[in-house]
Amino acid sequence: MKADNLIVTLTIEFAISIVNYAELLEANKKYVIARQLLKSGTSIGANVHEAQNAESQADFIHKMKIAAKETEETEYWLLICKNVESYPDCKILEEQLLTIKRILNKIIITCKTK
Repeated sequence: MKADNLIVTLTIEFAISIVNYAELLEANKKYVIARQLLKSGTSIGANVHEAQNAESQADFIHKMKIAAKETEETEYWLLICKNVESYPDCKILEEQLLTIKRILNKIIITCKTK
């Protein structure tokens, strides 16, 4: 892990949390939601990681915006999980995601003003 880069570290940790939660969902035969959440939740970090080797500032911003969009989709799936009684608690995931969203938005805004 790139310990010196907060957003990279947070998104990797979040992806690991998402994998663990998706496995829990699959163990309870909640396959459709597990797959959707796994795809969007791990995509955040993949895009952030890819942005670290962007070809230009515009490319960096674009990749970070894609990561930000994936946070919105992930938030949607977590909202469903939160509101279905038979699903495991996802409060920690929601908190992690909120932190990531705030940092991504700050990065995007800061880059645009340079």
